[in-house]
Amino acid sequence: MSSDTTVELAVAQVLTCQEITVRFGGLVALDGVGFAARAGSITGLIGPNGAGKTTLFNVMTGVLEPTKGRVYYDGVDITSWAPHRRGRAGIARTFQRLELFIGLTVYDNLLAAWEASVRGGVVGRHSADGREVVQGVIEWLRLEDLAYRAAGGLSTGQGRLVELGRALCTNPRLLLLDEPSSGLDSRETDRFRDILLEVARDPNGPAVVLVEHDMGLVMDVCDHITVLDFGKAIAEGSPDEVRDNPAVVSAYLGAQEDGSGSTR
Repeated sequence: MSSDTTVELAVAQVLTCQEITVRFGGLVALDGVGFAARAGSITGLIGPNGAGKTTLFNVMTGVLEPTKGRVYYDGVDITSWAPHRRGRAGIARTFQRLELFIGLTVYDNLLAAWEASVRGGVVGRHSADGREVVQGVIEWLRLEDLAYRAAGGLSTGQGRLVELGRALCTNPRLLLLDEPSSGLDSRETDRFRDILLEVARDPNGPAVVLVEHDMGLVMDVCDHITVLDFGKAIAEGSPDEVRDNPAVVSAYLGAQEDGSGSTR
Protein backbone atom coordinates (compact mmCIF):
# COMPACT_ATOMS: atom_id res chain seq x y z
CA MET A 1 0.00 0.00 0.00
CA SER A 2 1.45 3.40 -1.00
CA SER A 3 1.79 6.25 1.48
CA ASP A 4 -0.76 8.29 -0.51
CA THR A 5 -3.27 5.45 -0.30
CA THR A 6 -2.57 5.10 3.41
CA VAL A 7 -3.39 8.75 4.09
CA GLU A 8 -6.53 8.62 1.91
CA LEU A 9 -7.73 5.57 3.84
CA ALA A 10 -7.08 7.32 7.15
CA VAL A 11 -9.01 10.41 6.05
CA ALA A 12 -12.06 8.24 5.34
CA GLN A 13 -11.92 7.10 8.97
CA VAL A 14 -11.61 9.18 12.11
CA LEU A 15 -9.05 6.79 13.62
CA THR A 16 -6.91 4.22 11.86
CA CYS A 17 -4.43 1.92 13.59
CA GLN A 18 -2.19 0.10 11.14
CA GLU A 19 -0.10 -2.99 11.94
CA ILE A 20 0.20 -2.10 15.63
CA THR A 21 2.79 -4.17 17.47
CA VAL A 22 3.68 -3.61 21.13
CA ARG A 23 6.43 -5.53 22.90
CA PHE A 24 7.26 -5.45 26.60
CA GLY A 25 10.66 -7.09 26.67
CA GLY A 26 10.07 -10.61 25.36
CA LEU A 27 6.27 -10.34 25.66
CA VAL A 28 4.35 -9.45 22.51
CA ALA A 29 1.18 -7.74 23.76
CA LEU A 30 -0.05 -6.78 20.27
CA ASP A 31 1.07 -8.39 17.03
CA GLY A 32 0.30 -6.47 13.82
CA VAL A 33 -3.20 -5.37 14.83
CA GLY A 34 -5.30 -3.13 12.59
CA PHE A 35 -8.28 -1.15 13.83
CA ALA A 36 -10.50 1.66 12.52
CA ALA A 37 -13.28 3.91 13.87
CA ARG A 38 -15.67 5.81 11.64
CA ALA A 39 -17.79 8.89 12.26
CA GLY A 40 -21.42 8.19 13.09
CA SER A 41 -20.71 4.64 14.25
CA ILE A 42 -19.83 2.64 17.35
CA THR A 43 -16.91 0.25 16.98
CA GLY A 44 -16.51 -2.47 19.58
CA LEU A 45 -13.20 -3.89 20.80
CA ILE A 46 -13.68 -7.17 22.64
CA GLY A 47 -11.75 -10.23 23.77
CA PRO A 48 -10.90 -12.24 26.87
CA ASN A 49 -8.68 -10.94 29.66
CA GLY A 50 -5.11 -10.55 28.46
CA ALA A 51 -6.13 -10.27 24.80
CA GLY A 52 -4.50 -6.85 24.36
CA LYS A 53 -7.54 -4.57 24.52
CA THR A 54 -6.12 -2.23 27.15
CA THR A 55 -2.78 -2.10 25.36
CA LEU A 56 -4.44 -1.10 22.07
CA PHE A 57 -6.61 1.43 23.92
CA ASN A 58 -3.47 2.95 25.43
CA VAL A 59 -1.89 3.18 21.98
CA MET A 60 -4.97 5.04 20.72
CA THR A 61 -4.86 7.50 23.62
CA GLY A 62 -1.10 8.05 23.50
CA VAL A 63 -0.28 6.43 26.82
CA LEU A 64 1.85 3.92 24.88
CA GLU A 65 3.82 4.41 21.68
CA PRO A 66 3.80 1.23 19.60
CA THR A 67 6.95 -0.74 18.93
CA LYS A 68 5.83 -0.90 15.31
CA GLY A 69 2.90 0.48 13.32
CA ARG A 70 1.20 3.85 12.90
CA VAL A 71 -1.86 5.64 14.30
CA TYR A 72 -3.73 8.11 12.07
CA TYR A 73 -6.35 10.61 13.23
CA ASP A 74 -8.26 12.38 10.45
CA GLY A 75 -5.44 11.44 8.10
CA VAL A 76 -2.69 12.85 10.33
CA ASP A 77 -0.01 10.57 11.77
CA ILE A 78 -0.33 11.01 15.55
CA THR A 79 1.73 7.98 16.58
CA SER A 80 4.16 10.08 18.63
CA TRP A 81 1.62 12.60 19.99
CA ALA A 82 1.31 12.89 23.77
CA PRO A 83 -2.10 12.26 25.41
CA HIS A 84 -2.77 15.96 26.14
CA ARG A 85 -2.16 16.87 22.50
CA ARG A 86 -4.61 14.22 21.39
CA GLY A 87 -7.14 15.53 23.88
CA ARG A 88 -6.85 19.06 22.54
CA ALA A 89 -7.30 17.65 19.02
CA GLY A 90 -10.66 16.10 19.92
CA ILE A 91 -9.89 12.64 21.33
CA ALA A 92 -11.72 12.02 24.61
CA ARG A 93 -11.91 8.97 26.84
CA THR A 94 -13.62 7.58 29.91
CA PHE A 95 -12.11 5.17 32.41
CA GLN A 96 -13.06 1.75 33.74
CA ARG A 97 -12.75 3.16 37.25
CA LEU A 98 -14.70 6.37 37.76
CA GLU A 99 -12.36 9.36 37.68
CA LEU A 100 -14.65 12.14 38.90
CA PHE A 101 -13.79 15.10 41.13
CA ILE A 102 -15.84 13.82 44.05
CA GLY A 103 -15.78 17.11 45.96
CA LEU A 104 -17.22 19.10 43.05
CA THR A 105 -20.77 19.23 41.82
CA VAL A 106 -21.79 17.48 38.63
CA TYR A 107 -22.00 20.87 36.92
CA ASP A 108 -18.49 21.82 38.01
CA ASN A 109 -17.12 18.44 36.91
CA LEU A 110 -18.46 19.09 33.42
CA LEU A 111 -17.26 22.69 33.41
CA ALA A 112 -13.76 21.61 34.45
CA ALA A 113 -13.62 19.23 31.48
CA TRP A 114 -14.63 22.01 29.10
CA GLU A 115 -12.08 24.43 30.60
CA ALA A 116 -9.28 21.89 30.18
CA SER A 117 -10.13 21.41 26.50
CA VAL A 118 -10.18 25.09 25.52
CA ARG A 119 -7.11 27.29 25.36
CA GLY A 120 -7.45 29.84 28.15
CA GLY A 121 -10.50 28.11 29.59
CA VAL A 122 -8.98 27.58 33.03
CA VAL A 123 -8.39 31.33 33.41
CA GLY A 124 -11.97 32.21 32.51
CA ARG A 125 -11.75 32.93 28.79
CA HIS A 126 -14.95 32.25 26.84
CA SER A 127 -16.70 31.34 30.11
CA ALA A 128 -20.15 32.05 28.64
CA ASP A 129 -19.43 29.51 25.89
CA GLY A 130 -18.43 26.98 28.52
CA ARG A 131 -21.62 27.43 30.51
CA GLU A 132 -23.66 27.00 27.33
CA VAL A 133 -21.86 23.77 26.43
CA VAL A 134 -22.24 22.35 29.93
CA GLN A 135 -25.92 23.19 30.11
CA GLY A 136 -26.50 21.58 26.73
CA VAL A 137 -24.79 18.35 27.81
CA ILE A 138 -26.72 18.29 31.09
CA GLU A 139 -29.97 18.53 29.17
CA TRP A 140 -28.86 15.97 26.56
CA LEU A 141 -28.00 13.39 29.24
CA ARG A 142 -30.98 14.38 31.39
CA LEU A 143 -28.83 15.24 34.40
CA GLU A 144 -30.79 18.31 35.52
CA ASP A 145 -31.76 16.78 38.88
CA LEU A 146 -28.12 15.97 39.62
CA ALA A 147 -26.44 19.13 38.37
CA TYR A 148 -25.74 20.65 41.78
CA ARG A 149 -25.12 17.46 43.72
CA ALA A 150 -21.60 16.50 44.74
CA ALA A 151 -20.17 13.84 42.45
CA GLY A 152 -19.02 11.83 45.47
CA GLY A 153 -22.65 11.11 46.40
CA LEU A 154 -23.70 9.63 43.06
CA SER A 155 -24.50 6.03 42.30
CA THR A 156 -22.24 4.17 39.89
CA GLY A 157 -24.80 4.51 37.12
CA GLN A 158 -25.13 8.24 37.66
CA GLY A 159 -21.35 8.57 37.79
CA ARG A 160 -20.98 6.79 34.45
CA LEU A 161 -23.32 9.32 32.83
CA VAL A 162 -21.42 12.21 34.40
CA GLU A 163 -18.13 10.82 33.11
CA LEU A 164 -19.68 10.51 29.64
CA GLY A 165 -20.88 14.09 30.00
CA ARG A 166 -17.40 15.30 30.87
CA ALA A 167 -16.05 13.69 27.72
CA LEU A 168 -18.82 15.24 25.61
CA CYS A 169 -18.08 18.70 27.03
CA THR A 170 -14.73 18.60 25.24
CA ASN A 171 -16.60 18.42 21.91
CA PRO A 172 -14.79 15.23 20.88
CA ARG A 173 -14.46 13.92 17.37
CA LEU A 174 -13.43 10.54 18.77
CA LEU A 175 -14.82 9.13 22.02
CA LEU A 176 -13.10 6.13 23.64
CA LEU A 177 -15.13 4.32 26.30
CA ASP A 178 -13.37 1.87 28.63
CA GLU A 179 -15.90 -0.64 30.02
CA PRO A 180 -18.61 1.97 30.62
CA SER A 181 -21.18 -0.59 31.86
CA SER A 182 -18.92 -1.85 34.68
CA GLY A 183 -20.87 -1.73 37.93
CA LEU A 184 -24.22 -0.93 36.31
CA ASP A 185 -27.43 -2.87 36.92
CA SER A 186 -29.69 -3.85 34.01
CA ARG A 187 -31.83 -0.72 34.21
CA GLU A 188 -28.79 1.56 34.27
CA THR A 189 -27.22 -0.36 31.40
CA ASP A 190 -30.37 0.05 29.31
CA ARG A 191 -30.38 3.79 29.93
CA PHE A 192 -26.70 4.06 29.10
CA ARG A 193 -27.28 2.06 25.89
CA ASP A 194 -30.05 4.40 24.75
CA ILE A 195 -27.98 7.52 25.43
CA LEU A 196 -24.92 6.06 23.73
CA LEU A 197 -26.95 5.37 20.60
CA GLU A 198 -28.21 8.96 20.65
CA VAL A 199 -24.63 10.24 20.91
CA ALA A 200 -23.36 8.11 18.03
CA ARG A 201 -26.30 8.87 15.74
CA ASP A 202 -26.15 12.62 16.26
CA PRO A 203 -25.00 14.26 12.98
CA ASN A 204 -22.38 16.23 14.92
CA GLY A 205 -21.52 13.43 17.30
CA PRO A 206 -18.19 11.64 17.67
CA ALA A 207 -16.98 8.31 16.39
CA VAL A 208 -17.20 5.93 19.36
CA VAL A 209 -14.86 3.11 20.35
CA LEU A 210 -16.27 0.77 22.99
CA VAL A 211 -14.10 -1.60 25.05
CA GLU A 212 -16.63 -3.72 26.86
CA HIS A 213 -17.27 -7.15 28.41
CA ASP A 214 -21.09 -6.92 28.43
CA MET A 215 -21.85 -8.79 25.21
CA GLY A 216 -25.51 -7.80 25.29
CA LEU A 217 -24.54 -4.12 25.22
CA VAL A 218 -21.87 -4.70 22.55
CA MET A 219 -24.25 -6.55 20.25
CA ASP A 220 -27.00 -3.97 20.76
CA VAL A 221 -25.00 -0.83 19.99
CA CYS A 222 -21.98 -1.67 17.85
CA ASP A 223 -21.95 -1.31 14.08
CA HIS A 224 -18.60 -3.06 13.74
CA ILE A 225 -16.57 -5.22 16.13
CA THR A 226 -12.91 -6.23 16.31
CA VAL A 227 -12.04 -9.27 18.42
CA LEU A 228 -8.59 -9.70 19.98
CA ASP A 229 -7.06 -12.87 21.41
CA PHE A 230 -3.47 -13.25 22.58
CA GLY A 231 -2.51 -9.94 20.96
CA LYS A 232 -3.91 -10.74 17.52
CA ALA A 233 -7.10 -9.67 15.77
CA ILE A 234 -8.90 -12.98 15.19
CA ALA A 235 -12.10 -11.57 13.69
CA GLU A 236 -13.89 -8.40 12.70
CA GLY A 237 -17.23 -7.54 11.19
CA SER A 238 -20.83 -6.83 12.08
CA PRO A 239 -22.26 -8.13 15.37
CA ASP A 240 -23.94 -11.02 13.53
CA GLU A 241 -20.71 -11.95 11.73
CA VAL A 242 -18.72 -11.86 14.95
CA ARG A 243 -21.34 -13.78 16.92
CA ASP A 244 -21.29 -16.62 14.38
CA ASN A 245 -17.52 -16.73 13.87
CA PRO A 246 -16.20 -20.11 15.14
CA ALA A 247 -12.88 -18.60 16.25
CA VAL A 248 -14.68 -16.02 18.37
CA VAL A 249 -17.03 -18.58 19.88
CA SER A 250 -14.06 -20.75 20.80
CA ALA A 251 -11.90 -17.96 22.18
CA TYR A 252 -14.46 -15.81 23.93
CA LEU A 253 -18.20 -16.12 23.48
CA GLY A 254 -18.23 -19.87 24.06
CA ALA A 255 -16.34 -19.45 27.30
CA GLN A 256 -19.03 -17.04 28.48
CA GLU A 257 -21.85 -19.38 27.54
CA ASP A 258 -20.45 -22.53 29.14
CA GLY A 259 -18.98 -20.79 32.18
CA SER A 260 -15.45 -21.97 31.49
CA GLY A 261 -13.88 -18.52 31.28
CA SER A 262 -13.93 -15.20 33.05
CA THR A 263 -15.52 -12.25 31.29
CA ARG A 264 -13.98 -9.56 33.48
